[in-house]
Amino acid sequence: MSDSLEHLRQQIDQLDEQLLAVLNERGRLVKQVGETKEKKGTPVFAPGREAELIKRLKQKNEGPLPNQAIEGVFREVVHACRSLQKTFRIAFFGPEATFTHQAAIKAFGQQTTMIPSRTIPDVFAEVEKGRADYGVVPIENSTEGVVNHTLDMFVESGLSICAELQLPIGHYLLGRQKDYPKKIKTLFSHYQAMAQCSRWVDKHLKGIRYIECSSTADAAHQAQQTPGSVAIASRLAAELYSLDVLEQRIEDSTQNYTRFYVIGKTEPAKTGRDKTSIMFSVKDKVGALVDMLVPFKRYKLNMTKIESRPTRQKAWEYVFFVDFWGHRSEPQVQKALQELEKSCLFLKTLGSYPRTDL
Repeated sequence: MSDSLEHLRQQIDQLDEQLLAVLNERGRLVKQVGETKEKKGTPVFAPGREAELIKRLKQKNEGPLPNQAIEGVFREVVHACRSLQKTFRIAFFGPEATFTHQAAIKAFGQQTTMIPSRTIPDVFAEVEKGRADYGVVPIENSTEGVVNHTLDMFVESGLSICAELQLPIGHYLLGRQKDYPKKIKTLFSHYQAMAQCSRWVDKHLKGIRYIECSSTADAAHQAQQTPGSVAIASRLAAELYSLDVLEQRIEDSTQNYTRFYVIGKTEPAKTGRDKTSIMFSVKDKVGALVDMLVPFKRYKLNMTKIESRPTRQKAWEYVFFVDFWGHRSEPQVQKALQELEKSCLFLKTLGSYPRTDL
């Protein structure tokens, strides 16, 4: 048996050396791609190409490695190779260990300079002023709805949506095992995390003091500093703040996802599986909003979302945000937007980018 085990390990070592050689060859090719992109002025970040690569490899995967493992491995390969072209500076909302931080890592990898930003407007400012190449901000949670602060920023910002990504949200109860549950008197949480775990909290932590925090990472930090307290946060926050995971996956819905935008000054190339986001305001007349929807039906564009926000300029005036499938370079999209613009007070395209599916 010992000889057999040693033989298997020798085979694995040989495969590892082959993998190392192939990875470095891939890196050399990616550097050549980067040089070509620089000459043409093409953006290094190509979310459509990266998504298609992962999708294709998962379709070809015959196991025994599961698709989730294949995706994780090749995302890191892609990110590591892309860092040979350029080291990105990425602004994200919140301190380290927030879900937005995790989304930024998923989009750009570990080989990236991450810039934590206290507020969503701060993320936009970092990118607008050139201190960051891209920003990552939350836009929508599957149970709690849209993030209004992000929508409001697009009213005046000149930045575009370059990509979207979706992250499954798992909430954990963090604290110190020696105190739980008898010595727990305080719960720290961000308001959205609290809302997403409200039924579990009502059942298991009823009656203890609740203190709202600016983020889930801040909640974990407060729990670290406060005896007899717990926090609702991510598993990554447990590692960062040296806390015990007391309870796992305490969110009320098993289908809890948050969608994030990557914002920047570039526009990704058309992929054939794209989404376009726009905003517009309508003239104050009967049936105005219904008229706005007609071009989408006429040109067979699948509208996936519509939200309204107050203009803050006049009472009861609203700006509407719409997502629909298609790229703004496509003829049917251009015709729909031209027709829509005739009936709008103003119309602004926020970006066309590869769409993601769960």
